[in-house]
Formats: sequence, structure tokens, C-alpha cells
Amino acid sequence: MPDKIRYSDKDLNEFKGLIQEKIDKAQHDLELIKSAYMNDHNNGTDDTSPTFKAFDEGSAVMSKESNSQLAIRQEKFIRDLKNALIRIENKTYGICRVTGKLINKKRLELVPHATLSIEAKNMQK
Repeated sequence: MPDKIRYSDKDLNEFKGLIQEKIDKAQHDLELIKSAYMNDHNNGTDDTSPTFKAFDEGSAVMSKESNSQLAIRQEKFIRDLKNALIRIENKTYGICRVTGKLINKKRLELVPHATLSIEAKNMQK
């Protein structure tokens, strides 16, 4: 059985650099999200009307929930990128897990953690 078609080591190294940059940025963004989530943004509403204070507290709860959801999504994104690095080490990066064909290089540059080709993605619909 012939070897599977795969990206060259040079291409894999380029993707590795791209993915590492994205991981670094994503981790930085996650820290910002977490600090916003943990920070008590006291806007000094203690001496204002009770109605405004209730609105402000409700807004703060919604903001914390929203930031929590963002943090969860960001953590998943980082995990997916790290899994892509593992696929690079295994030399299986860029191979569609459904069709076994190479995923288009442009797609991987835009979505470096992709595991499906456009063809396979369209078959899911």
C-alpha cells in the first residue's frame, strides 16, 4: 500500500509556526477574558437609586456569564490548536479524517485546526 499523501516537512513546519502564534495569541486573549471575569467592576452605584443598582447588578451577572462562555470557547480553541500540533508531530496534519485527502492549504491557513476538507464538511450538511 503506498504512503498516504501528506504535506511536506517544510509545509508542516510552516503550519507549526502559524499554529504556535495562534496559541500564544489565544492564551493571551484567554487571560484577558479571565481577568475581566474575575474583576469586580464596581462602578460606584452604591449611592444611586435602588432601581439603577438592580439593573447594574443584572448587567454584571450577564457580563460574567458571557465572559465565562467566551473563556470556555477560547479554551476549546486552544485545545484544538494543540491537537493540531500533535497531528503535525505525527505527520497526519492536513489529512481529512473523512475522505483521507489533503485539506486545502488555504483552508488550513484560515482554520489551522481543521480536520475536515470542504468536501467532507459539505457532506455533513
